[in-house]
Amino acid sequence: MSKKPIIRKVIFPVGGLGTRFLPATKSMPKEMLPVVDKPIIHYAFEEAKAAGIEEFIFVTGRNKSAIEDHFDHSYELQHTLSRREKQKELALTRDWLPPAGSIAYTRQQEPMGLGHAVWCARHLVGNEPFAVILADDMVLSPKGCLAQMVADYQGGNMAAVMEVPREKTKSYGILDIAKENGKLVTAKGLVEKPDPKDAPSNLSIIGRYILDSSIFNVLENQKKGSGGEIQLTDAMNDMIKDQPFYGYRFDGIRYDCGSREGYLEANIAFALDRADMKDSVTKILKNFVK
Repeated sequence: MSKKPIIRKVIFPVGGLGTRFLPATKSMPKEMLPVVDKPIIHYAFEEAKAAGIEEFIFVTGRNKSAIEDHFDHSYELQHTLSRREKQKELALTRDWLPPAGSIAYTRQQEPMGLGHAVWCARHLVGNEPFAVILADDMVLSPKGCLAQMVADYQGGNMAAVMEVPREKTKSYGILDIAKENGKLVTAKGLVEKPDPKDAPSNLSIIGRYILDSSIFNVLENQKKGSGGEIQLTDAMNDMIKDQPFYGYRFDGIRYDCGSREGYLEANIAFALDRADMKDSVTKILKNFVK
């Protein structure tokens, strides 16, 4: 019996410009926009950590230094909080920080697509399976989406999937389904952003992946696809003849924080999920409904 693969590393592609949120993202990375009281990227980091990830790789771009600062000590702030004996607030600045040396940053110097962003981290990942989390896709669930995937991963390539309205298939990578086995869906093909009339299904990939490291060799020579970018979906599709591809039907609700409406919805949902805020937020929402 083959040994179950261990997933130790995660890539966070965070090089995007965040133009949908201008002017808020003119000087602040979109990944640092808060959902309730934590940045979007912080939730992604927590999800990865809960899944047993040990090394965190950020593929950044220009004007992303706030992300690096967030995952580091803020000595002046911590000193001030300590002097004022604000222990609870002090803990919120440092107790969750990852161990020294477990975070790495590399640049995606040109915005050439998700596949290219993942390829940029090839030397940091090496020859082992790894995870990818797109922070824009927030998943609210009792057990983190990536932890669910890691528990069922046996090899090959895997992506979290969900059904979308057929008219929206042109915004997603879509599975051509071969067979279904509970939460696992075996695909015989993948299509990036197909027109609804051409879509093989309405089962869409969202921003959670576990990938075999051999994908780097494919991405090395991957031609540009949809949008003139190097698409991760195209690379996974090219590998299907050699590596199985599984869609994973996760438990939870996904919120698209890449859109303003999805970001607002996520703030409401995550606030309602907190015991210290549920009652007050419910009251606020009822007042708006009135």
